Amino acid sequence: MAKKTKTVEVEEPQVQEEVQVVEQPKTRERLKPSNEWEIKDRVYHLKGRDKPLSRSIKSANVYYFDEEKGYERELKYCQNQKTPFVDEMKGDQRLEHIIFRSGTLFVPREQTVLQKLLSLYHPHRDQIYYEYKPAALAADEIDILEMQVDALTAARNIDIDMAEAIMRVEKGSEVSKLSSKELRRDLLVFARNNPKLFLELADDENVMLRNFGIRAVENGILRLSSDQRNFLWGSNGRKLMVIPFEEHPYTALAHWFKTDEGMEIYSNIEKRLNS
Repeated sequence: MAKKTKTVEVEEPQVQEEVQVVEQPKTRERLKPSNEWEIKDRVYHLKGRDKPLSRSIKSANVYYFDEEKGYERELKYCQNQKTPFVDEMKGDQRLEHIIFRSGTLFVPREQTVLQKLLSLYHPHRDQIYYEYKPAALAADEIDILEMQVDALTAARNIDIDMAEAIMRVEKGSEVSKLSSKELRRDLLVFARNNPKLFLELADDENVMLRNFGIRAVENGILRLSSDQRNFLWGSNGRKLMVIPFEEHPYTALAHWFKTDEGMEIYSNIEKRLNS
């Protein structure tokens, strides 16, 4: 009797293949260029005080140096073209005039070609005319106002001797006749109206020495020669110093006060002014 063979099925172990996941590169967001052209109405003004009833500027035979291409490109304003560059124009070129009326030219948002010609490429931009930019104007006004605040704060806290020295630059010998309150008032007005110059004078280490020299001359302790070449003693006319060629006399005197000889004279003058 034949034996029956039992077949046993052996399940082969499943080998899991390692799947390599390749990370796809992320799509970069498209950055908005900072110099992207903004479509809007624009206004242009002639520079200077004179505003003629009409003034035309060149709309042809002008050139713009293209940094990217490395050569000058001819410009022309043609109303039937989509570009101000002659080398990009196609077909007929109908030249148009660019005219300012009473010093102003309004260009609506639809006239992009003319706007770009005036705002970006025209060689007379910021020379004969300028684009009115409220945001830039506001930024400039903020800078001026902040400078005025700094100048007024400094003027309020400045001592009376420094105030006199600064105002002497503005008013000359008239400062000697002012009372302390008048001097303070004029100093604050000067700081408000001309903050940049005020702050420069307040930071100038020689302004006090120049004022000291002027006071010495006003009080007859020193004397400036008629040819403004020498400082002399007021009492006997003895020469103290020679003023270098093309240098302001009191600026030269201020520098001289810093020398060894000048410091001794400064102390001498200071005693006489305070006596």
